[in-house]
Amino acid sequence: MEINGIGPVMFIDTAGFGDVGNLGAMRFEKTKEITKKTDMAIVMFADTDVKEGLSWVRQLRKQDIKVIIVVNDMENNNAKEIVLKINEIANENAVVVNALKKHNIEELRNALIENTPNGKDLEITENMVKEGDIVMLIMPQDKQAPKGRLILPQSQTIRELLDKKCVVVSCTAEKMDETLAALNKAPSLIICDSQVFRIAYEKKPKESRLTSFSVLFAAYKGDIEVFLAGAKAIDCLTKDSRVLIAEACTHVPLEEDIGRVKIPNMLKKYTSLITVVSGSDFPADLTKYDLIIHCGACMFNRKYVLSRIEEAKRQGTPITNYGIAIARLQGIQLFEAES
Repeated sequence: MEINGIGPVMFIDTAGFGDVGNLGAMRFEKTKEITKKTDMAIVMFADTDVKEGLSWVRQLRKQDIKVIIVVNDMENNNAKEIVLKINEIANENAVVVNALKKHNIEELRNALIENTPNGKDLEITENMVKEGDIVMLIMPQDKQAPKGRLILPQSQTIRELLDKKCVVVSCTAEKMDETLAALNKAPSLIICDSQVFRIAYEKKPKESRLTSFSVLFAAYKGDIEVFLAGAKAIDCLTKDSRVLIAEACTHVPLEEDIGRVKIPNMLKKYTSLITVVSGSDFPADLTKYDLIIHCGACMFNRKYVLSRIEEAKRQGTPITNYGIAIARLQGIQLFEAES
């Protein structure tokens, strides 16, 4: 949903905690898994046994997750006693709401806005452009492109550039020459799809800087320094090396799919031992892989991508992303990160 003051938000109702037996353990693990993609947590208290709930509050904060404690003031419960116990044990304040009567919902909304993580202020293009700059976007509309719309990274980048009062020019790869010819000066920045990095690199004006949507999202959604370091592992791959390709979305792959066809084809001169996973299917054991290549993660939030990066680092497995890997495979030096 959209919350005024925050923007687009995804709410996830977890499986909860406190159950016993095999089902309870499964619910606990599902809730624990969700925390990897959580920016902010609402921990609900509805009875006077507050110890386990407060234990979750501590665990969430250890993961750098903002926490809002909420007490649901229902009939047959003592909300005041619950609030006192929470304050007594943990010196924590709580927002008291009545969901049925919609009491204090505005207070809860304000708490959400006040606790919005600073990561929301990250920019896709950061300080690469200024007002009045011409920015050229090269966006192939191949078989993978959704019918009648742009993919999310393209839409988000266009919106940000317009907000920065840039002059935004868009074209497909085959119209790059005509588009450049129509301009009275070279673009300050060219942003392309990673799949046409080589074409854009060879055709761009000397004074124009070049990057890709995927490289931009490597910094916007992840840790570009880790990804750059991880891409160096490509040079060390052998025929026995194992590579994991991780996609965020669960789209139906087509014959030109970048993660299942194009990148594996580029890796063939190194290794053919490639595993592809999608969505939340990220292996627990990463030590069996010599390299992880992650997509741009337009369908994940930054918290989730960073949790995967941290897990890869913990297990000692190099990790990079699509755009940076493609640049490395094609011998293209990334203008900002490596210059």
